[in-house]
Amino acid sequence: MAVSHRLFRLFSPFTPAKNNLSSFLIRSLSSSSPHGPSLDPEIDLKEAAAELEKSSSPSSSPSWTKGRNFHWVFLGCPGVGKGTYASRLSTLLGVPHIATGDLVREELSSSGLLSSQLKELVNHGKLVPDEFIISLLSKRLEAGKEKGESGYILDGFPRTVTQAEILEGVINVDLVINLKLKEEALLAKCLGRRICSECGANYNVACIDIKGGDGDDRMYMPPLLPPPKCESKLITRADDTEEVVKERLRVYNKMTQPVEEFYRKRGKLLEFELPGGIPQSWPKLLRALHLEDDKQSAIA
Repeated sequence: MAVSHRLFRLFSPFTPAKNNLSSFLIRSLSSSSPHGPSLDPEIDLKEAAAELEKSSSPSSSPSWTKGRNFHWVFLGCPGVGKGTYASRLSTLLGVPHIATGDLVREELSSSGLLSSQLKELVNHGKLVPDEFIISLLSKRLEAGKEKGESGYILDGFPRTVTQAEILEGVINVDLVINLKLKEEALLAKCLGRRICSECGANYNVACIDIKGGDGDDRMYMPPLLPPPKCESKLITRADDTEEVVKERLRVYNKMTQPVEEFYRKRGKLLEFELPGGIPQSWPKLLRALHLEDDKQSAIA
């Protein structure tokens, strides 16, 4: 039986976007962020939220497939591997993987008015203000709707309870997958990240080997090394320094853990402790999601 059909029965079906965002959500937001330097008020939050609501509405395209209306969210500390596992599930389920971090980096690479201010935020491990993230996300969802995309896996959003409330106001999130990893391994992974400056592929030069104790199994995560053609072109992200990574983890623990409780109270949170690298974690994640299917071999 098809994976998408089985999961459509397991999790809540698609619910059309709600007609209007609750007014109290809009009143609770302002054009400045309490989590770091604020951006110029070039983006109106109310307008951005309205755009998000419009772009989350179901497409009238004939390619909209009922069994693929998954609306999943990945949570987890920076560097935990949200992008890796979300991307794999995206391939398996046939829905797009939308990473707000990628949307921000695309904006950073542009020559837009807000690019320099965003660099200041990102390079100091600060959270990007809600109104900016919502605006970027609404544009991406609108573009996907025009292409007939049905559902999505969100990675990096929501990061605050306010963002979660806005998202709940426009779409019914089916499942929230919260990835967890030991902080020692998280730090090593972030410092070992490398990007090919030519093709944009991601690699990791860290070899993580943490001995087990107190009943814990040994954690081994081998490096993900580049092919010879990329070896000389590897670069490190500007924000992947020990100081910035520790600050990102501190900000995450302070600001995003309430989001876990938000979804836990709604019965939508699945907590998954990564036991090691992809070979150990991927099959166990599929079992936790009731996705044990021969299709997994195609992307293992």
